[in-house]
Amino acid sequence: MAIEKIFPMTQAGKDKLMQELDHLKSVKRKEVVERIKIARSFGDLSENSEYDSAKEEQAFVEGRITTLENMIRNAKIIEEGDMATDSVTLGRSVTFVELPDGDEETYTIVGSAEADPFEGKISNDSPIAKSLLGKKVGNQVSVQTPGGEMSVRIVSIK
Repeated sequence: MAIEKIFPMTQAGKDKLMQELDHLKSVKRKEVVERIKIARSFGDLSENSEYDSAKEEQAFVEGRITTLENMIRNAKIIEEGDMATDSVTLGRSVTFVELPDGDEETYTIVGSAEADPFEGKISNDSPIAKSLLGKKVGNQVSVQTPGGEMSVRIVSIK
C-alpha cells in the first residue's frame, strides 16, 4: 500500500479547505449537473460544445473534491506550542532583507495545501522556505530561486 502524503497546515487552513469542499459538494456539483441537463436538451451530443464544456467542468469539480478530501483526511495540524520560537519553522512568519541592499519581505511558512503567495503565505516545499527553515534571526542564507541565487539576512521571526 502506498504511503499517503501528510499535509501540514494550520487549523485555519484546514477550515478553509473544508469550506471549499462543502461549497463544491453542495453548490457547484448541482450547478454542473444542471448545465449538463440543459446542454443535453440541445440535441446531438457529438457536436454539442455546451455539453463538452459542462462535462469538462464536472471532471474538474470531481477531481478537486477528491484532492480536498485527501488533503483534509491527511492533514497534520500545526499547533502553536509545537513551533520553535527562535528559528524559522512551519507556521511562523519570517522577515528578511535581500542582500546587499534589498527591501524587507515577510512571508508565513505554511504547508502546500494553504500556500498563497499573494497573501504572503509560501509553501514549506518552496525554494525560499526550504532555505530558511531552521535558521535564526541574523543568519545570512543563500536561497536558490528560479531566477538564480540570492542572499538574504533574517531580520525577525514571529
